[in-house]
Amino acid sequence: MSDLVRSDLVRRALWAAGAVVLLALPFYLDRFWLQAGLFAIAAAIGAIGLNLLTGATGQLSMGHAFFLAVGAYGYCALAGDGTKAGGHELVGLGLPSWLAAVLAVALTGAVGGLFSPIAGRLRGAYLGIATLALIFIGQHVLFNATSLTGGFNGRSVEPLSLFGLTFDDTETVVAAVPFQSAEKLWYVALAALLACALFARGVLRGRPGRAMNAIRDHTIAAGVMGVPVARYRAAVFVLSSMYAGLAGVLLALVFQRTVPDYFGMVLSLEYLAMIVIGGLGSVAGAVVGAAFVSLLPQLLTRYSDALPLVSAPGTGGVSPGEASRYLYGAAVVLVVLFLPGGLLRITALTRLTPSKKEQA
Repeated sequence: MSDLVRSDLVRRALWAAGAVVLLALPFYLDRFWLQAGLFAIAAAIGAIGLNLLTGATGQLSMGHAFFLAVGAYGYCALAGDGTKAGGHELVGLGLPSWLAAVLAVALTGAVGGLFSPIAGRLRGAYLGIATLALIFIGQHVLFNATSLTGGFNGRSVEPLSLFGLTFDDTETVVAAVPFQSAEKLWYVALAALLACALFARGVLRGRPGRAMNAIRDHTIAAGVMGVPVARYRAAVFVLSSMYAGLAGVLLALVFQRTVPDYFGMVLSLEYLAMIVIGGLGSVAGAVVGAAFVSLLPQLLTRYSDALPLVSAPGTGGVSPGEASRYLYGAAVVLVVLFLPGGLLRITALTRLTPSKKEQA
């Protein structure tokens, strides 16, 4: 058996083992770890979309958090029943939650489409500054459109219902294990991540991906070769927005409440850190970077009592959130200086290292 066939079999076996482990986790992990995993999955979906735009096409976006907010609050408004909360009459159409989730993603794509003519004509820092304006506009709307967002206190999220199953905290016993919202959402989130990853991988490996890379590497040359540069930039921006919208819907379902403070500039910077740390232009790199950036603050919070220089939230000193930003900020610098391909580059370097037999 050749080394190539053997390595392929090992890779397939590892993928199969990983899939079995992921499917079995709700039966063994407590709620904290499942929620941390759900946050990482939602972040991975949003990071894949941003990597299509920034990593594969070379378009810098600072407004990713805005589109997450559109997806999250769009779902709340479409699925909510319009009840009062915090003295405000909230907008709610009362649609079936599965339909509200689909329409929220479509709404986010439509909002991205409204901005896409600008995205199609700008590049680099100019697009980054233009998308940064979306954050300020979004924060103003989220805090002041109280009938839609609930204002500072946010609004509760209608649980997802699919195939007659409601993904709330009502216990459903499966193999003697009580399944609540986190356990139920786990499989929906995994399915969404798999679908998003496979679609993005197909885009990157096909003709659109080659056109996107050509635009990233040399815009003028891509135009000379017949690539409609403005159209591709606009289309990828819409696609990236829809990925962010789906991530926002999933985050809302996990949080069970949406608050405006979460969808600020820091969140957009975190998504940029995800794709840089994991690997620009790679689906797997986006997933790895999202897991690193999203899990780090939760782990520091969980083990703050046992870690030096990190204090529990509200006790003074360096909070877990601040410590995590320092750490992944340092990780960005280290990746840019010493590992330009991101963490995913480590596995590529391992595969490319010649064996002793070949060296001889």
